[in-house]
Amino acid sequence: MSTEVTIQEAKGFYKLNWLQRIGFGSGDLAQNLIYQTICMYLLFFYTDIYGLQAGEAATMFLVVRLVDVLWDPLVGTFVDKHHPKLGKYRSYLVLAGIPLTGLAILCFWNGFSGSLLYAYITYVGMSMLYTLVNVPYGALNSSLTRDTNEITILTSVRMFMANVGGLAVSAGVPILVAVFACQKLPLEMALFMGLGSLPSFIFMPMVPVIKRKVGKKNMFYIFLSVAIIGMLALYVISKISSVEDNITLIYIAQFIKSTGVIVATGYMWALIPEVISYAEYTSGKRISGIVNALTGIFFKAGMALGGVIPGLVLAYTHYQATAEANTLPKDSGAWFLTMLIFSIIGLGLLVFCFTQTEERVVMNDSETKNVKVSDLWMEFMRNRPLRVIALFFITAFAMMSVGNAAGAYFMNNLEMQSPMAQEGIRWLVCIIPAMLLVLAMFIISKYELSDELIDNINIEIENRNQKTEQ
Repeated sequence: MSTEVTIQEAKGFYKLNWLQRIGFGSGDLAQNLIYQTICMYLLFFYTDIYGLQAGEAATMFLVVRLVDVLWDPLVGTFVDKHHPKLGKYRSYLVLAGIPLTGLAILCFWNGFSGSLLYAYITYVGMSMLYTLVNVPYGALNSSLTRDTNEITILTSVRMFMANVGGLAVSAGVPILVAVFACQKLPLEMALFMGLGSLPSFIFMPMVPVIKRKVGKKNMFYIFLSVAIIGMLALYVISKISSVEDNITLIYIAQFIKSTGVIVATGYMWALIPEVISYAEYTSGKRISGIVNALTGIFFKAGMALGGVIPGLVLAYTHYQATAEANTLPKDSGAWFLTMLIFSIIGLGLLVFCFTQTEERVVMNDSETKNVKVSDLWMEFMRNRPLRVIALFFITAFAMMSVGNAAGAYFMNNLEMQSPMAQEGIRWLVCIIPAMLLVLAMFIISKYELSDELIDNINIEIENRNQKTEQ
């Protein structure tokens, strides 16, 4: 048995211990503490505290994502072409994590209140540095092992910890801001937002078992359908009467919606190492950085769509920030201190991830030298599973971005807005995300890499490598 394990590990099918798995997952926890705060609350901060118009914020969110489309492939190529002394991928967790922390904090500083230029500089800079952390972190997953079961466990741990970060942000930010502002705790909003992440603690540990029972595609179909049902229920309940009057039903619908969203969008990250192995099988290059740069472009494109839609809908429905809507405090200093705390904790977790990971399945020096920016688009054109993942990521992240950004408005005294603005917010929370998930179900039906096929591909790659070494 020990000889068999040794042979398997020599062929790249490494098993990791739980400290290594948790160490890897802490990287996503860190990024969520920082970036989910941006995704969930920056639009609200800009419109209701900083003083930007919804249309201005929507345009800025689009510009930032367009910058990302140009920046991400450069980062992916750079990462694949270099071997920093601290690690091919993990070194960026620290080197880029430190300035990322600083700019994330500055995004919530109100020193230049109303200045569109300051907002652009800090948001664009933060987003570029986030890419410089996120792309190498994504590539780190496929560099740890080829073992598909191990990757499933890694992805489950990663997404479990990512949702710890999501829960800390969604529920913790409103509470911490209220504490610093010395105002009444917005417990109803905190619970509603927290329910967006809470199901992960129940269902993400079950993902490996669920996948074995129903299969990869059926798992997506089931949980995407659950999410759609929850969204439609949320819409109907909020139309019947006020959110406050139906708060228990609102919580139930939010939990159902979040259960579906979390499992479906959480497991999609396990597909990336599969696509990387397929790319290596067909091209001979294990270009993890480039593939993760592509997926970065995809989810940034989804976030671009999801970031623009809320601002445009709010502008179209004539949303106006009102002093009477006081569920979320508007003390700018409280927001700044909250972001300061979350960002510093996030940086500490990035350092922990750095210490617990080791890259063992990476390109050799000759492959590294031959990496070019054009490889990114060539890989996209010849890798059909990658194109399917591209479309799935775009729709999934558009759905999440729309829903996350709108949640703060939905629970911030919704009925104080005009009927038209109320309906716009309901569409952002329920209808538009549901439509995107229907599209996502169709897209994932076209994904063709089964677990059996991926196992055979990885074995063939390792056999090739052994022949080359001989």
